[in-house]
Amino acid sequence: MPFDRRTSMSDQSNKSAEDASSLDQVPSAEFVQLFTKLQRRLFLFILSQVGSPTDAEEVLQETNVIIWSKFHQFQLGTNFFAWAGMIATYEIRKFRDRRRDHRLQFSDDFLAQVSEEAIEISDELEQRREALSDCLQRLKPEDRELIQARYAPGENGLKVAEKLGRPTNSVYQSIGRIRKTLFDCVNRRLASTARAMT
Repeated sequence: MPFDRRTSMSDQSNKSAEDASSLDQVPSAEFVQLFTKLQRRLFLFILSQVGSPTDAEEVLQETNVIIWSKFHQFQLGTNFFAWAGMIATYEIRKFRDRRRDHRLQFSDDFLAQVSEEAIEISDELEQRREALSDCLQRLKPEDRELIQARYAPGENGLKVAEKLGRPTNSVYQSIGRIRKTLFDCVNRRLASTARAMT
């Protein structure tokens, strides 16, 4: 078939028009905020199913490309993590299919069940994390500083006691009291949230 320059130019102008119209569609600020906020959670969700941080990063990148390309399908006000988690589950399956010959794999049914449960658990853990963050802010400043010092990377009660010049037993008692306060506060917050939703 001979080359038709007019058809080729027409195709190019149609493609340019499509590209321009797709550039007009930009995700909302709320979508971008949800997308950014949930990257860590999404990574951990993927990691729980692929096992290797390197593989999880690869699947996350592929998942992010799909999420970004389908942003217009997400309905604001619905559960972003559940929506993104379903996309991630599909990308995990594709990844596993590519790697099927390399090692022993779980069945797709098993992984589908794990995915569903991981999304549910992840939502609960996120609620707990938010409640804990709020409860930490409600502590007396000295209690908050002590608990943050204790749980800083590489720290333990003995090191904190030495830095503060306090007896080790006294520091452990204070940490125990603060942990109980936080535990009770988180449970009250979660119970209050559960009552408000019924």
